[in-house]
Amino acid sequence: MNRKYIFIAILVIALAGMACSITINLPNPQVKTGPTETENIDVPYLSDRQAIADVTLHFGAGTLDLQPGATNALISGSVKYNVADFKPTISIDSNNISIEQGNIQLTGIPYINTDIINDWSLSLGDRPISLVIKAGAYTGNYELGGLSIHSLSVTDGASKVDLSFSEPNKIEMTSLKYSTGASSVSLSGLGNANVDTVNFNGGAGNYTLDFSGQLQGDMTVNIESGVSSVTIIVPTGTSAQVNTESSLISVNTSGAWEKTGNLYQVSGTSYTISIKVRMGAGSLKLETSR
Repeated sequence: MNRKYIFIAILVIALAGMACSITINLPNPQVKTGPTETENIDVPYLSDRQAIADVTLHFGAGTLDLQPGATNALISGSVKYNVADFKPTISIDSNNISIEQGNIQLTGIPYINTDIINDWSLSLGDRPISLVIKAGAYTGNYELGGLSIHSLSVTDGASKVDLSFSEPNKIEMTSLKYSTGASSVSLSGLGNANVDTVNFNGGAGNYTLDFSGQLQGDMTVNIESGVSSVTIIVPTGTSAQVNTESSLISVNTSGAWEKTGNLYQVSGTSYTISIKVRMGAGSLKLETSR
């Protein structure tokens, strides 16, 4: 069997596997909407100013917007919804804070009802926080620059997410993990995250990892995905090396990338970003930016 047919066989198997693994939590035909309700969210700071708040957001379908800017609060904002079961609940147990979307039991084949409203708009305070986001099929807009993120973990399904660190993270981050499914995900300003290890795991989708920002030290990045399109952007002047571990991907470069076997490198005078890419198939784009 020649290489072309081997590739087709692998592609079919990968797509079949993804079809079995993707879970989409969407409203179903029996969901009834009502008047739009607004729930105010106000979580106070921990009494210990130096303590790390462990915050978990459980979100299903809708729009989740996170920004800096909470005034005299750990989390503030509002939730708008027009399905009674979407009413959020807040639980606080010592340093553990959880905000959770209400559950809907799906029966039958789900579909997107444009009449359904479920919009979270939250602001975060600048004290230390370990943030966990567990979401389904949704749109996410996250601006985390200028905060004090101790660790960050995002797990979602079929989603469209833009996550950015437009300013440096104020404290050293112990870990940054992102796991997603058939999604469109853009992570930008990763140089500002102030973290030494980034782990990204994707399924089938379009993923962009932009390492612009102020590196505080060397960074190790592990990227794993299925049949997907991955774009890596490194600022001009930053030293970086990308090691690819798949022969079924096409690699395109723009900028001063040099290739030696499966290793692609750009030189610089700052810290080094070491990236390992494992992809089932698809395309990998390596770019540099000013």
